[in-house]
Amino acid sequence: MTEHEMYMQIADYMRYQYPKVIYRFDLAADLKLSIGQAKKHKRLQGRRGYPDLFIAEPAFDFNRNRDIHGLFLEIKRPDVKIYKKNGDLVANEHIREQAAVLDELRKCGYKAEFACGFDEAKKIIDEYLGDPKDEEVEF
Repeated sequence: MTEHEMYMQIADYMRYQYPKVIYRFDLAADLKLSIGQAKKHKRLQGRRGYPDLFIAEPAFDFNRNRDIHGLFLEIKRPDVKIYKKNGDLVANEHIREQAAVLDELRKCGYKAEFACGFDEAKKIIDEYLGDPKDEEVEF
């Protein structure tokens, strides 16, 4: 399964399970742009490594007693390895760039994680937003 196919799966899940939550995918990496369009796009970007998905829903971290401004996910295929067995990041420069951006976003008050595969993304989203099955039904 490609990352783009996972984006579609996650978008369908979000629409179905969390219809009121605002979210946005950054699909620029998937686009085939002309040279002129690519130059314009690059000029508009702040930096490399911006995460694939932003969920614009604030939350509260009871463990750290602080507000969280939203959730960023960097989505990878399930077979992608982010960390070595000892917990260090892999040597891949692109993953290191993305990890640095996620770290900066955490310092700014966001939850920011890698998600390898749909199941891991779903788990992180449900933990962040609250499992939709736990919500009370109003009559």
